[in-house]
Amino acid sequence: MFVRVKSTPNSPRQSVQIVASERVGDKVIQRIIRHVGIALNDEELVHMKELAEFIKAGLETQSSPSLFRPDELARMVIDGRKKADLLTDEPLKVDLRQLREESRVVVGIHEVYGKLFDELGFDRVVGDPVRRVQAAKTIKHLVMARIANPASKRQSVIDLERDFGIKLDLNAVYRTLDYIDDESLALLQRKAWDAVTGLFAEKINVVFYDCTTLYFETVAEDDLRDKGYSKDMKFNQSQVLLALMVTKDGLPLGYRLYNGATFEGDTLKDAVAHLQRRTEVDQIIFVADSGLLSKANLDWIEASDKQYIVAARLKNQPESIKKEILDKASYLQGEQMLYKEIALPGNRRLLVNYSQKRAIKDAHDRERTLAKLQKKVKASKSPESFISNFGYRKYLKIENQQQVTIDEEKIKLAEQWDGLHGVITNSKEMPAKTAFEHYKGLWQVEESFRLTKHDLQVRPIYHWTPKRIQAHIAICFMSLVCIRHLSYRVKLQYQPLSPEIIRNELVHVQQSILIHKTSSHRYAIPSKPTLHAQKIYQVMGEKVSAIPFLLK
Repeated sequence: MFVRVKSTPNSPRQSVQIVASERVGDKVIQRIIRHVGIALNDEELVHMKELAEFIKAGLETQSSPSLFRPDELARMVIDGRKKADLLTDEPLKVDLRQLREESRVVVGIHEVYGKLFDELGFDRVVGDPVRRVQAAKTIKHLVMARIANPASKRQSVIDLERDFGIKLDLNAVYRTLDYIDDESLALLQRKAWDAVTGLFAEKINVVFYDCTTLYFETVAEDDLRDKGYSKDMKFNQSQVLLALMVTKDGLPLGYRLYNGATFEGDTLKDAVAHLQRRTEVDQIIFVADSGLLSKANLDWIEASDKQYIVAARLKNQPESIKKEILDKASYLQGEQMLYKEIALPGNRRLLVNYSQKRAIKDAHDRERTLAKLQKKVKASKSPESFISNFGYRKYLKIENQQQVTIDEEKIKLAEQWDGLHGVITNSKEMPAKTAFEHYKGLWQVEESFRLTKHDLQVRPIYHWTPKRIQAHIAICFMSLVCIRHLSYRVKLQYQPLSPEIIRNELVHVQQSILIHKTSSHRYAIPSKPTLHAQKIYQVMGEKVSAIPFLLK
């Protein structure tokens, strides 16, 4: 097999295909194995070819078909559809009056995400697939269920049987979680890393890093669960701290789980050491928010001969620096921005840019806050009612510790900072534009956390032992990796679609199972696929058919 690029005459369109040479008689022909997509420019062509090479490598190393024939209804339906595609001209003679609907199953999630799950190598994270074949299948079903409808393990078992035609024993599910041991967790992280590095010809050199807290519906504590600063405002409940690393495209590179009382700034050294132990990393630029990259961390990164980009707290700078920042007359005109570079001690650079669009937004946000604040001041003059809200408190003046009024001087001072944003980096040669673009990419890790917390509902956690907690996070991480990789492929090969749209499209790829009252034959009636669904299937090299077929 090899990757082929075919150009279209008098058009910028270039088709990227995976083809194989085959001998037919005396001639050698090239058979298309997978149509990867169409590139409209050189940049798209590079990404498309990298993706094609990754898919080709997976196809070449694909394991032999399993010797175990599943007896699940969902597998019968999926296998039956593939066989039916080869027999589309064969007539099915049946008396429709003898047919009754037996069930309706969702096949889109397993047909698309299930194939991606296998391509990523997640079907092999629990060790020997022969001895643990059922455990591997169960983990895959749990990941599919979490992508389709995040819920507890108990509810996932109910959903799988009701919506997917897959019957699992709940106790067996809990026992399966114990197969996800330290060796499996290490293999999972390696598979996630390899899935990303296999996509790109260049080495990964920019890593976005952030942490979040995940709470439990309990106050119990152990080596992993503990009380600490909660980003979910669940200060009375135990929690764990999750650290996540992603690329500029939002593809997860790995994660680490820490005791809930751990300060997020203390996780960086361990996470980097963990990353280096299992990968060939040389030069990495870390991008994080100002809370994570503390002074101690910045010093350590510099001592380790690495680079960073961190948000600058402009208002906390020394007075001399703040004076330079506010001198907008000395800003330089860059590409679509005004910017300034200020030298800081220790060979660090403070890069500040000014955006009129951001200035308008800052002013608008402040006006909304002040409008709410004026109503509250009229309703209550008590200082105690404003102490806990910093957004209000920074515009207030408290006289004689009793009278609360809006401070016009503070408002004027705040106006000076409208539209300003800054980052600090230790890179001596990185252009300001590149530094700002890298920092903008931090939203990718924040989006991944949003997906993990909300779309995959990783919290609250109902498991009580550290091993089960680790297994739960691993299943959520596998789900996240599948979601992000499919989104990346769909964007590259079709058009940008949100994970929610993709999930909704695939959940509605269903089949009605009809049983004949006399012969007991079963027939599958597929739902009509939408254009989005057809394209998503095409991205994964699959076809989605609406032709009914006989289940055998």
